[in-house]
Amino acid sequence: MTEIQTCGKPIDSLLEKVLCMNILSSDYFKELYRLKTYHEVIDEIYNQVDHVEPWMTGNCRGPSTAFCLLYKFFTMKLTVKQMHGLLKHPDSPYIRAIGFLYLRYAADPKTLWNWFEQYLKDEELNPYRFGNSNVGSYFQLLLIVIGP
Repeated sequence: MTEIQTCGKPIDSLLEKVLCMNILSSDYFKELYRLKTYHEVIDEIYNQVDHVEPWMTGNCRGPSTAFCLLYKFFTMKLTVKQMHGLLKHPDSPYIRAIGFLYLRYAADPKTLWNWFEQYLKDEELNPYRFGNSNVGSYFQLLLIVIGP
């Protein structure tokens, strides 16, 4: 199976340094070592993720479950087939969003348009904690806001 063409950066430099250090030291991320397959990680996203912001909300300011699971996927080096499965997943917009975050942070920037283009007009209701737009608008922001 063909792996996603990456930007070539080491995984510990894909995210902001403080966020990365907090993910690697979090008890939740350490619990994720038990997940060995792509499908187990998808099930965990479905059961545990309720937003895709990098940090937990409220008084606990640790890394979010979404970003711990995103980092778990970084360690697994997803294939093209697996990525298509994430982006088209019907059960949770969070599964799809983590797929797009993976691409935005880890994929070769020259390949992003090919991945994102067909989803930019996606009308699924935006489940993210900012704005009242649709998922396509969120994906557009990923292309614009997050630096390479």
